[in-house]
Amino acid sequence: MLQRDPDKTKQAILAAAVKEIHRSGFRSASLRDILQETSLTRGALYHHFPNKKALGLAVLEEIQAEVERMWLEPLNNASDPLTALQQALLAAGNSLSEEDIIMGCPLNNLAQEMSPMDEDFRAKVAHIYYLWRAGVAGALQRGIDAGTVRPGVGPESAAAFFVGALTGGRGLAKAVQRGEVLALAARELFGWLEGLRP
Repeated sequence: MLQRDPDKTKQAILAAAVKEIHRSGFRSASLRDILQETSLTRGALYHHFPNKKALGLAVLEEIQAEVERMWLEPLNNASDPLTALQQALLAAGNSLSEEDIIMGCPLNNLAQEMSPMDEDFRAKVAHIYYLWRAGVAGALQRGIDAGTVRPGVGPESAAAFFVGALTGGRGLAKAVQRGEVLALAARELFGWLEGLRP
């Protein structure tokens, strides 16, 4: 039973909150719907998260873990970061459902919705984007040092472009509600990475 296992209870709440916030946005997300999804009581929710904002910030922690898993872990110790990024790009595309594409990037959605509204959300979103860019930039620098990325590539600017292009592609696909638009953007980004080789 979930209520007797605090870790499972917390994870169930977080999983339901991730879905609800992705679907509805943070401000429109319904705690009632999250509880209905988990069959838990309001008391169980407030035992783990004192308020809706705390739950939203915990959702951002989950998003950060997903960014690290999908985009940064493949770069760990990669002497050829361009191939690693291309493979991560393909894996990300294959993992997205049509619903995921239509609803947009969870991180970008929260950046757009909450950054102007709440400093804690803005700072957490900015930190996740910083970690993502820094991870890509560090991998590109290692690639330059190993001779798998051409000299003259600016790791920080290339990382900012890569993350920005991904974020923008997800936003464009959400706006037009068409997954093929994201596929076109990803194809160009894949080719851009190829152009960074020596």
